[in-house]
Amino acid sequence: MTKELAAKLQELADKYEVASFCNEDPSQFLRWYEPVAGRGTIADVEAASFIAAMLAFGNRKQFIPKIREILQTSDRSLGSLSKWLCAGAYKKEFPSGEKKFYRFYSYDDMQIFFGELAEILNENGSLGEFFRLKAEEDFPPLYEIVSSSFPKSAIVPKGRSSANKRVHMYLRWMVRRNSPVDLGLWQWAEPSTLLIPLDVHVMQEAAKLGLIPEKATASRKTAELLTSALNEVFPGDPCRGDFALFGLGVDK
Repeated sequence: MTKELAAKLQELADKYEVASFCNEDPSQFLRWYEPVAGRGTIADVEAASFIAAMLAFGNRKQFIPKIREILQTSDRSLGSLSKWLCAGAYKKEFPSGEKKFYRFYSYDDMQIFFGELAEILNENGSLGEFFRLKAEEDFPPLYEIVSSSFPKSAIVPKGRSSANKRVHMYLRWMVRRNSPVDLGLWQWAEPSTLLIPLDVHVMQEAAKLGLIPEKATASRKTAELLTSALNEVFPGDPCRGDFALFGLGVDK
């Protein structure tokens, strides 16, 4: 890592890690509920963010309305996503069946996903509390805990060798602190343990800058390699480099 490249990445992170980043990004749903203003609870924030992360792939113009549809449905019903899930209202108020809801995920897939979310919320009160207790009980990486906690849900990425981009993006949102974008709700987890979410833009720019091999695939190994490189620039907070690379790629 040259001083020039490190300085460039720091400059890019400063440029792109701003509140306006959320305007067209799925991170806009992080603040759908605002507990400080009396609208929703932390449980709502965590669950809404998780649903947003799990559906955040493909074309933004297609998946952002789908995420909004789910949150608006729950709000019209009970004014709260977590209450809607815990009460099982999704079973009647959200369609079921084999018809596709988004891309290759059907309405039945969504019902299974909502069911596992509801089970966690009913037993633990919030996703954060559930994952915190799991982390205390065992010592796998946090992203493995998240993936393994939804064994029936096809929507939640799994696989120890895969990039699991959407899970890592969710964890970035929940764990990174002092950010105008990420929430930093989980003070019990450390930003230094996060892995970069391997978006296409991130991989392309990382390869151009020599941070990963040109023919690198979207795998956990690549995520670890890139995270290690960015930790040299952003010690203890390597995922800040996600803004630099993603922002650069989108602008181009």
